[in-house]
Amino acid sequence: MSGRLIDTHCHLDLEPLLSGLPRHLHEASEAGVQQFIVPGVHPDGWAGIAKLAAANSSILPAYGIHPMHAECMTAHVLGTLRERAAGAVAIGEIGIDPAYPVSMWQQEQALREQIRIAVNCGLPLLIHCRRAFQRILTVLHEERAGQVGGIMHAYSGSAEMAQEFIRLGFALSLSGTLTWNNAVRPLRVVRNVALEHLVLETDAPDMTPQKYRGSFNRPAWLKETAQRTAELKGVPLSEVARITTDNVRRILRLENCPA
Repeated sequence: MSGRLIDTHCHLDLEPLLSGLPRHLHEASEAGVQQFIVPGVHPDGWAGIAKLAAANSSILPAYGIHPMHAECMTAHVLGTLRERAAGAVAIGEIGIDPAYPVSMWQQEQALREQIRIAVNCGLPLLIHCRRAFQRILTVLHEERAGQVGGIMHAYSGSAEMAQEFIRLGFALSLSGTLTWNNAVRPLRVVRNVALEHLVLETDAPDMTPQKYRGSFNRPAWLKETAQRTAELKGVPLSEVARITTDNVRRILRLENCPA
């Protein structure tokens, strides 16, 4: 394809991707995907992400405690996160999600503590949010997250709420759900939000695009979301690749990333 893509959320450290990583990275490169943000979800996985990033310059690490693991937050874990932050491009994936059997209080406290680390370290955030957009927006305001901005991972909120996050310095990430036959909100977001505020992700091995439903997702299939975005915007795929890649470079403050 003409233009290069960045997968802003891809769990390369997890199975079934990890055991076939060389092949998945090669296929992604052939599809035009040049870099991969790998977010942490649990402290036990942070060292593995760091090892992957050290072995491959196309893999960029982020570290965080996913809301489903909020109960594991301790002073020691937060201290380790501060240490890991020195080698990270972002803090994440962090957030609030009532779908998990973890109290909202615990989730919110874990979110707040991690935002504070990100703000102190000057790192952007990778935010996981499902059915709690107003609450998470309030927390982001109260914790001064606008100082660092970041990415709303696999954004599933409304086009109207999207503007609130954009004003705080967050980009909205589009995933394979955009290609699903029953997609509604993601289509409205793409149609109503300028490309300058959008980025792309696979969330592999989850959120497989419609064309490959039934198989685990992989980074090469980021192109499916990029192509659907181009169709909805009425622009060439190369323009989607160029603008979304520039957006990632700006938001995550990446250097030496080929255009």
